[in-house]
Amino acid sequence: MRYTFACALALLAAVAAHAQKFEVATIKPNANNDHRVMMRMAPGGRVNMTGVTVRQLISQAFNVRDFQISGGPSWMGSDAWDIQAKAEDGAGDRVPRETMQAMLRTLLVDRFALKVREESQEASGYVLLTGKSGPKLKVSESAGGPQGMIRMGRGMINTQGATMAMLVQQLSQQLGKPVVDKTGIDGRYDIELRWTPEPGQGLGGLGGPPPPPDALPPADPNGLTIFTAVQEQLGLRLDSQKTTVPVIIVEALSRPSEN
Repeated sequence: MRYTFACALALLAAVAAHAQKFEVATIKPNANNDHRVMMRMAPGGRVNMTGVTVRQLISQAFNVRDFQISGGPSWMGSDAWDIQAKAEDGAGDRVPRETMQAMLRTLLVDRFALKVREESQEASGYVLLTGKSGPKLKVSESAGGPQGMIRMGRGMINTQGATMAMLVQQLSQQLGKPVVDKTGIDGRYDIELRWTPEPGQGLGGLGGPPPPPDALPPADPNGLTIFTAVQEQLGLRLDSQKTTVPVIIVEALSRPSEN
């Protein structure tokens, strides 16, 4: 992650001259205000996002987790946006993830006037391993359909065509700590994970603010923890570990320019 993160910061310095950008991008305030988040990368370099915050965009663009983002105005994690964007013609059906992230970084610079710097901090976290009985993962059959689609909610992760890298990113967001993939599992999978969140856990999944108290169902004392759910439903396990992680500091940010 360190190399990718450093390269992302370096790209910001030259974004005006050598930007990879969306040909068209529409940004509007989210009207539903229901705390639901959807992010979908579609063929042809298309991106459809509903109810995303700038914190979530930064997380995706720089390949960092919510706990690795610091600074910035308070609305960065509360104001929700609906974004539809399309890469330039000729981008092809399968735009590489790194290219999509570069375009998201350009979008943040051009439309949100983002400026950042980097620091390193030590943090406690987890490592994702295969369980004793082996993984229980459903290989994705959507070879010709959407890949990397993620739906999240409190106590729920649902993915279509997700890699282990994508899974650990979402687990990290839910736990608020680093998660490192050491399963050695390749390929793409359709994953449905459900558990009973503990207090302070699962605050929007992708880095969003916690929903209001009256929007949360009461906790089920007999419900599964995320650790037990990972074991029983996915055949994987989460073990504690300590690591050093890069942290992105937001130095400047503005609400988006008009479409």
